[in-house]
Amino acid sequence: MSTVDAPLSFETDVRPMFRDRDRRSMEFAFDLWSCDDVSEHADAILGRLKAGTMPCDGAWPREQVDLFQRWVDSQKPR
Repeated sequence: MSTVDAPLSFETDVRPMFRDRDRRSMEFAFDLWSCDDVSEHADAILGRLKAGTMPCDGAWPREQVDLFQRWVDSQKPR
């Protein structure tokens, strides 16, 4: 994972946080391994991550939620 000041990348920083299990459970709506899909649904995903309701088998650690938030705040770079 990136340090706080390093630029973030979907492929390097964000996508690896979504497990195959997460991807399968959300494929009815969108693909968690697709930068375009995750960008399009980023606000909803972030809301669920912050609420601890995503992934369905347990909340992400605060550091992962913060990293996703930074990616969203940085205009979701690829």
